[in-house]
Amino acid sequence: MGKDINDAVREVCLSFPETEEYISHGSKNYRLRGKGKKIGKTFATYAINHHGDQRIALWLNAPAGAQQLYTQAEPKHFFVPPYVGPSGWLGVNLDKGISWKRVAQLVREAYEKIAPPELAQRIGKTIVIKPPTATMKAEQFDPLQGKRAQSVLKEFRKIVLALPEANEAMQFGAPVWKAGKKTFALAYSFKKDVLQLSFWVGVEQQGFFIRDKRFQIPPYMGHNGWIALTVTKSCNWNEVRELALNSYRHFALNRMRAALEE
Repeated sequence: MGKDINDAVREVCLSFPETEEYISHGSKNYRLRGKGKKIGKTFATYAINHHGDQRIALWLNAPAGAQQLYTQAEPKHFFVPPYVGPSGWLGVNLDKGISWKRVAQLVREAYEKIAPPELAQRIGKTIVIKPPTATMKAEQFDPLQGKRAQSVLKEFRKIVLALPEANEAMQFGAPVWKAGKKTFALAYSFKKDVLQLSFWVGVEQQGFFIRDKRFQIPPYMGHNGWIALTVTKSCNWNEVRELALNSYRHFALNRMRAALEE
């Protein structure tokens, strides 16, 4: 198989002295290796379809002024990324025709911004790589397009969309199901090869559920009483139906709950 964009990004970002790859919030990041307990600074984040933005991109810790210069001159290739954009980081679209020679140079500039002088002096010539030729698989771009995910979603929709006034929407790139206007269930794959369904159970019930390794308290909304069920390899649909129904009842209006009992 030929090299794809994932391979090319890794080849470029790990070509600089004392760099390492780590995963944060489901995305690959590249930073200087830390010393002792000190964590090294990050110079690049590789974001694929981040919250459904349809981009394959690098977010780079760019030199001062680079963000404004590039995004205004070439909006096809460059953008202001979320979260880190206000700090001057530069978003680079990797699948819109930009040359990999240029990508390597931009990554170098990001590395040089945060590297101490002794490391910057060791860089040498910027790496020259062969451009990627392999096409990214649909499930690599969006894990919910994978065979297992599609099978789970098909069965799950039969359960949740049968509830009164239930509807499906997209939220941060993932499907959610609502009782009227309030979300009562979600499906997502934030970690590689991990598919989860999430429901409200109440804070007081979370401790009971996480005794089972299939359940975790999800980030962002876990403090509000939500639980995440891993269904990567297997799924007890009677259990899922009960979780979905209880969550639905919590958020549904009185008329919806009344219709449910008819």
